[in-house]
Amino acid sequence: MTTTLTRRPQSARSAGALAWSALVVVWIVWGSTYLAIRVGVRTLPPFTLAAIRYVVAGAILLPIGWRSGTPAQRVTDRPGRRQWGAMLLLGAMLPAAGNGVVSWAELRLPSGIAALLVGTVPLWMVLADAVVRRRVPGLTRWLALAVGMTGVAVLSGGGGAGFPIGAAVAVLLAAMSWGTGSVLQGRLPVPSRPLLLAGMEMLCGGLVCAVVALVRGELTFDAAAVSGESWWALGYLIGAGTLLAMTCYVFVLGRLPAATVSSYAFVNPVVAVLLGAAILDERLTVRQAAGAVIIVLAVAGLLTAPRRKSAARTLTG
Repeated sequence: MTTTLTRRPQSARSAGALAWSALVVVWIVWGSTYLAIRVGVRTLPPFTLAAIRYVVAGAILLPIGWRSGTPAQRVTDRPGRRQWGAMLLLGAMLPAAGNGVVSWAELRLPSGIAALLVGTVPLWMVLADAVVRRRVPGLTRWLALAVGMTGVAVLSGGGGAGFPIGAAVAVLLAAMSWGTGSVLQGRLPVPSRPLLLAGMEMLCGGLVCAVVALVRGELTFDAAAVSGESWWALGYLIGAGTLLAMTCYVFVLGRLPAATVSSYAFVNPVVAVLLGAAILDERLTVRQAAGAVIIVLAVAGLLTAPRRKSAARTLTG
């Protein structure tokens, strides 16, 4: 009896440690993808980079997701036209608009700044939730939204005449698309199995990026002119940045509190800024640093603020 009682806490501690380890992977790896994108687009066209990343990752993850779940789920959760249509929309809003546009913006924008602007996704999710589900945020959340938008204004206004404001606006629109798509996902006929959903979404998003790349004339790029660093960056984005991090993220869902899991939204920008400074010698001005701190604090406050009791679903990144 004593042996049984001692093994259970140890098993629980081991499971908790494993979940926290997976969350740390999400923190670091997703934060590092902005650096990898910045390196990748030096010699790879941006939408081509995003297309290859998501088509390959989706093609690998889709059959794994198809076989995931219980036998009953594999029978009942079989995507049809409606599900594929929903995933095409979400693929266009999240991987394509949400990440492909960021890849384009990082041609001009430092990786740390891009990550900080993408870090506003939870703010856009709250606004989208208010419009789509007609749930008005409480006073605390309105305050966090106001503080976050102030941080964006300070950050974007801190770069002087040379600050690429067009690229910054593009990243904000990408963050808005990602946040809105995340809210819409709960109202669309999507697969119930997370890995299957992720595989379908990545594949659809990658195909949308490929169409954009074709229209932009990117697919005629000279592969011989692509540097080894860019190829390595692409490989990292496919392997660690997409497959590994997504698997870890799906693993921690339900194993850690939602507020803890969603902490990646304000940890990722910090990681990106530190890596950009250490590896690419990116530097923030004092005003940009102040804006960055305001954004991170606003997102942290938003994610830790108590939800209204009437809320039917918690927000996750």
